[in-house]
Amino acid sequence: MTVQASIAVHAGAAVLLIARPHWWPWVLAAIVADHLVLMAAGLWPRSKLLGPNWTQLPASATANGAVAITIDDGPDPAVTPEVLDLLDRHRAKATFFCIGERVAQHSQLAREIVARGHTIENHSQHHLHRFSVLGPNAIAREIQRAQDTIERVTGRRPQFFRAPAGLRNPFLDPVLARLGLRLASWTRRGFDTVNPRGEVIFERLTRGLRGGDILLLHDGHAARSPAGNPVILEVLPRLLEAVAAAGLTPITLHAALT
Repeated sequence: MTVQASIAVHAGAAVLLIARPHWWPWVLAAIVADHLVLMAAGLWPRSKLLGPNWTQLPASATANGAVAITIDDGPDPAVTPEVLDLLDRHRAKATFFCIGERVAQHSQLAREIVARGHTIENHSQHHLHRFSVLGPNAIAREIQRAQDTIERVTGRRPQFFRAPAGLRNPFLDPVLARLGLRLASWTRRGFDTVNPRGEVIFERLTRGLRGGDILLLHDGHAARSPAGNPVILEVLPRLLEAVAAAGLTPITLHAALT
């Protein structure tokens, strides 16, 4: 809807400039305001102004007390195996948003994620910091290459996409629609790539915890605690205990589709 409105603004601006050239300052102001709205929508990861975006699980999964623990930026051979062991001990399933080139580099670990009952979804091929300023062709290449890489390694084609850092632009939604992918962000995140304090991250993730929540942690690019440990390994056991104590069940995003 926002993109269609932007197109209408530009079309109207062109008509006005032809019919009323002396109105150009107002036309220019309208175009600038339109671009600011689009930029703000792209910089707000949980925004739905640029297209559909999962910030919570569907109603049926929510009613069943399901939550989704999503883990980004891996696989990382120094962290992911321990994450998998923690999930196994708590009989929990998670969704791993993996970087395509890392899946190719650590193919056996990627297959292990799937073998243990978790799912791998698309987090782009290279996790470019400039992803949100790419044009439509470059965005399509990044996502398509990750799709192909993950399918080739694991035998399963992703159904969800998460943009690097959650940042995007209006070109993304048409690409996702063409590839049959759903955009997924989160209900809340712990900022565990920059914050080494496990207690703070745990509080952010569990404040108001309820069915339907999508929670974000990182196995790749994980911050290190004061003790030198990847902070996810300190937070995840407590998070899984809190989820169980609340009577909630961790499921994959894929499972929430059924």
